Amino acid sequence: MNRDGRGRPRLVQPRRPGATAREEILDAAGELFTTQGYANTSTRAVADAVGIRQASLYHHFATKDDILDALLAQTLDAPLRLAAELLAEAGSPAQRLHILIVFDAEQLCRGRWNLGVLYLLPELRVPRFAEFRQRRELLRGHYRSLAAAVTAECDGPPHADDLPFRLVESVVNRRADDGFCLPEACWSVGDAALRLLGYQGDFQALRRGTADRLQLAPVNVTS
Repeated sequence: MNRDGRGRPRLVQPRRPGATAREEILDAAGELFTTQGYANTSTRAVADAVGIRQASLYHHFATKDDILDALLAQTLDAPLRLAAELLAEAGSPAQRLHILIVFDAEQLCRGRWNLGVLYLLPELRVPRFAEFRQRRELLRGHYRSLAAAVTAECDGPPHADDLPFRLVESVVNRRADDGFCLPEACWSVGDAALRLLGYQGDFQALRRGTADRLQLAPVNVTS
């Protein structure tokens, strides 16, 4: 047993990635909620997975719902910030939407645990998670605004502005089914969304622009 300056004494040495006990708790909960189910996971099971007392977990999170809320926030915080930046910028709507799609799909696909599956939990329908639902709807609205600008510029099909948001979240099901996402998947989702909106420009240039903005290795168009 050792003291690490992050609450009460540990029962064992740290066994989870994370710079703080809070991060370790979230990592353990992310694994258990997405593999065993939210309803089937107790706070004691999360504490045991971290190697701390259950009372120490409550030092960081008062309830299991609070842990779930924090995990959900992890999937929205960065995309919401980027979407707000992109909406405030000038330039090609297609490029800006492509950047958002690749970024959002990448973080859903590459996270240590497939946290997007938590979106389907029936528990999220209760008032406790109203703020999460509102923030997710805000992100969806940002997607729709950029998508509408693309269809207007490209004379694309009407009523297609919700498709990019839905396509991004499709990587959650793909990861759940296959257990992984190929590196190309996020880029393909971005390209597919733009095609559905009527974009017929240079996809290689579009990918280069996205790679530069997100500081990612460029991925070539393969089809």
